[in-house]
Amino acid sequence: MMLVCSFSGNEKVETKESTHSSSRYRLVCVCSVTAGMPKEKYEPPDPRRMYTIMSTEEAANGKKSYWAELEITGNVRSLSPSLWTLTHLTALHIADNCLSRIPPDIAKLHNLLYLDLSSNKIRSLPAELGHMVSLRELLLNNNQLRVLPFELGKLFQLQTLGLKGNPLAQEIMSLYQEHDGTRKLLNYLLDNLAGSIKCTPTEQPPSRSWIALQEPDQTRPSALFSVMCYNVLCDKYATRQLYGYCPSWALNWEYRKKSIMQEIMNCNADIINLQEVETEQYYQYFLPELKEQGYEGFFSPKSRARTMHESDRKHVDGCAVFYRTEKFGVVQKHTVEFNQLAMANSEGSEAMLNRVMTKDNIGVAVLLEVRKEMMEESSGKSLHGMEKQLLLVANAHMHWDPEYSDVKLVQTMMFLSEVKNIVDKATRSLKLSSVSGETNGIPLVLCADLNSLPDSGVVEYLSQGGVDCTHKDFKELRYLDSLTNFNCNGKNGNSTSNSRITHGFKLKSAYEDSLMPYTNYTFDFKGVIDYIFYSKPQINVLGILGPLDSNWLHENNISGCPHPHIPSDHFSLFAQLELLLPSTLPQGQANNQVNGIHLPGGRRYKTDSVAYGYCSLMSQHGLKTIK
Repeated sequence: MMLVCSFSGNEKVETKESTHSSSRYRLVCVCSVTAGMPKEKYEPPDPRRMYTIMSTEEAANGKKSYWAELEITGNVRSLSPSLWTLTHLTALHIADNCLSRIPPDIAKLHNLLYLDLSSNKIRSLPAELGHMVSLRELLLNNNQLRVLPFELGKLFQLQTLGLKGNPLAQEIMSLYQEHDGTRKLLNYLLDNLAGSIKCTPTEQPPSRSWIALQEPDQTRPSALFSVMCYNVLCDKYATRQLYGYCPSWALNWEYRKKSIMQEIMNCNADIINLQEVETEQYYQYFLPELKEQGYEGFFSPKSRARTMHESDRKHVDGCAVFYRTEKFGVVQKHTVEFNQLAMANSEGSEAMLNRVMTKDNIGVAVLLEVRKEMMEESSGKSLHGMEKQLLLVANAHMHWDPEYSDVKLVQTMMFLSEVKNIVDKATRSLKLSSVSGETNGIPLVLCADLNSLPDSGVVEYLSQGGVDCTHKDFKELRYLDSLTNFNCNGKNGNSTSNSRITHGFKLKSAYEDSLMPYTNYTFDFKGVIDYIFYSKPQINVLGILGPLDSNWLHENNISGCPHPHIPSDHFSLFAQLELLLPSTLPQGQANNQVNGIHLPGGRRYKTDSVAYGYCSLMSQHGLKTIK
């Protein structure tokens, strides 16, 4: 055997020779600056690459070489297991050899973009080849393949598939030879991977763990309620172009909607906040289904719906809030259209007009009255003389594009400004007081797909009470004059460089300290962009639904969602909250409250040991409890 390692450019490597049996082959290592999956357009390997040889002296002197492409030639009949340790490779050329099989361990080369196995004697391919989802080119020409593993359909980034010169079935070759045949064939293989729509290639995911954070405050009356936040992935966005790793039948709305509703029912939240709800599906599916379970709802589509024909309007998505009628009554409903607010508050800002006003995202807010029966059930006592207790639930979906961090931040500011106006007007008209004695007597629960990471200006603004007008997320665009309109103190005329826009609420995230590593899980992006915020000191968080077991995702090679078992690209958020009520009761009565707790599954526990209640309920529903 002769081993030759060569590089493009002026790099050189040592030349070695050895023999193994009677075969001889040449190994050529080709230099490449690309490592891992490229972020830009794929560039195939240059067939005219140049080779230079590193001298023995250069190798002895420790000259470094960097390479990411490997070529093996010379009538090779088998491959060394050491090849699979070269996980940095982006291109592997093994054409024109005598290989009859490819070991499953080839999947360990997870950074490969280019794999050429042409002109061998390969009779079958390992199913593990489907795990190499970074592949852009797979050349299998002139082999002895009679069948293809359905797992090849998982190679959703593949641009070139070479199959010529193989005795494949006519059905496969006919599909392959059609226009855009590679894509059609991959779709066919992926859609048939499970055998049928009724079967899925992996087991059901394990139950998500319940994370208990604190016990209810037993020194004062309180009302316990649960909140869900969930982006359900609108049907028109669930395309193979965006989610090529998911079978088309598992992207179909008729399939996904059942799993989405099952997720909602399993959480059994008292308040449900949904994003990306299609208008038609709200009225024909979500509202009727949830009404049967004791909910009422409020929905608003994105602003574009107002200018559309009815046939198109029904497909516009928006935000929905559902509330359990036995616990809450509705007082007011509000829709917040960000483009309208941008137009009304532009103050001559071109950025506000050209960047913010052109995005038609919306938010909704529902002012609820907590029913006396719910408060008495939670407290375990009759609450004579208790004043009306309101709760404002706000739900929003901000602009998606990462290049528009300024728009997301401005939209969030506009939304909080409108929410504060709703609270202030209701507080004044009803002359409410708060737990802390402040005039702002209506607690707030804010659920949203903010399309913003925890270190963003959006989350800083919400959690810290404000943000500087010089924050990097504004991209140095001129917003200051218009943003002061959304300051909690109103337009103050302060245009200094250190001006700060505040919102006046004391908000805290229910999911803090990295309790969820990601709420959005796709091939290209995995991160936290969905949130449940609640106002302090009126509300405490008692527990949350934890993340899906990452081991299950890894063991089943699930590179992104949706998936046959996961109907959206988002994971739902669920939190158990405690609303502290004004202490208008006699001191002795207020200090002897026994708090009930309502967790997923719809059962209620009244016990002095809240931890026991958590564990008992979670075990009945197959959930693990973490404290």
